[in-house]
Amino acid sequence: MSFFEAEDKVFSTFVLGNAPLKTLATGFDWVEGPVWFGDHDCLLFSDIPNNRIHRWSPTTGLSTFREPSHFSNGHTRDREGRLVSCEHGLRRVTRTEHDGSITVIADRFEGKRLNSPNDVIVASDGAIWFSDPHYGIATDYEGTKSAQELPCNVYRVDAGSGEIRAVLTDFNCPNGLCFSPDEKRLYVADTGRMFTSDPQHIRAFDVRAGWTLTGGDVFHVIDPGCADGMRVDEAGNLWSSARDGVHCIAPDGRRLGKILVPETVSNICFGGRDRHRLFITATTSVYAVSLAIRGAARPA
Repeated sequence: MSFFEAEDKVFSTFVLGNAPLKTLATGFDWVEGPVWFGDHDCLLFSDIPNNRIHRWSPTTGLSTFREPSHFSNGHTRDREGRLVSCEHGLRRVTRTEHDGSITVIADRFEGKRLNSPNDVIVASDGAIWFSDPHYGIATDYEGTKSAQELPCNVYRVDAGSGEIRAVLTDFNCPNGLCFSPDEKRLYVADTGRMFTSDPQHIRAFDVRAGWTLTGGDVFHVIDPGCADGMRVDEAGNLWSSARDGVHCIAPDGRRLGKILVPETVSNICFGGRDRHRLFITATTSVYAVSLAIRGAARPA
């Protein structure tokens, strides 16, 4: 059985026909936020409804990294290799220091509580960008049902001053975030408010002077399903979650092909040796597949 569906011949150069889609772990409720720690040879990911962060290693298998996790969702690493996490439960973005202590990066904006930070990325200047939709406070499934105090925005936290700015304020529910390899373009998924028929699409913004955004046109509409988590490869192609797997989208917005996955995909990350392995969180399971293209390296 082939797990790859090419729609453009270039996609065939990204995939390996004999590389299987492997199930690494299963039996969860809703997995999200994969992040690779190459120096520890492990993957961290969230099982949001069960209030845990799990650790998977090719040598030691599956273990619990943190419980409770405060219903953590998305994760990334900062420029010093520290874990940065979005917590639905406490409505905040945190950093896990090297000694294990927790630093709160953001939990309020203009005196009001954040909604439920969802996805997070760190730029080469150390600034932390995160999306803040309402999914974690809309029900008790991925957090605690609570009153919404702020619009669903995208925020940037300055690395030096810690100043928090709302950099995107015209989304229904911003979700996944991803920079292009040179950080001159920012992709943001809008997955819409719960229980509505809001449009669901990926928008692309030009990044100027490190944080000023222009543009914002619709870049791509995932079909079937919608974009949630996204990552880019070294050539600038965007890899996005979808209902039927992972879609690969060229920098001009054309879909090049798919990796078919038997569950709805929530998020992805590149990792493994030389960033050539794609880790996939999908509903109840975590999968991985080796590719013939690497994930983007961070700008120096």
